[in-house]
Amino acid sequence: MYNRIKESFDNQGLMKTFNAQLISVEKGAVRISCHFFEGLTQQHGFFHAGVATSIVDSACGYAALTMMEDNSEVLTVEFKVNFMKPANTDKLVAIGKVLQHGKTLTVCEGYVYDSSEMKLISKMTATMIRIKKMD
Repeated sequence: MYNRIKESFDNQGLMKTFNAQLISVEKGAVRISCHFFEGLTQQHGFFHAGVATSIVDSACGYAALTMMEDNSEVLTVEFKVNFMKPANTDKLVAIGKVLQHGKTLTVCEGYVYDSSEMKLISKMTATMIRIKKMD
């Protein structure tokens, strides 16, 4: 399971741009981290909300993919993000978890924490759709 997720993750140009790392893969749960650098900031010098949103979207998508057959891929159908605090930290940690897995749609919940994983920065609810693997 890990190799399948890792191979897909390594093909994401945006995750490469962010220098994000796949931390762990379990059935129904994925963790991704991203270290701070100036190119990922907003006007106040914090991580940009788009970075937090992107890594937690990927964490949710890959958590959903862990529940699917090997001939599957996943795409985001929709998500909602609530931002609790500014992302003033040296690293973001995104955790995606499956809430409900179906044949076609999977509902996930995602969390973005600071480097200590004590401060909740944002929370996502997302729906993912299973598609057949593209050749």
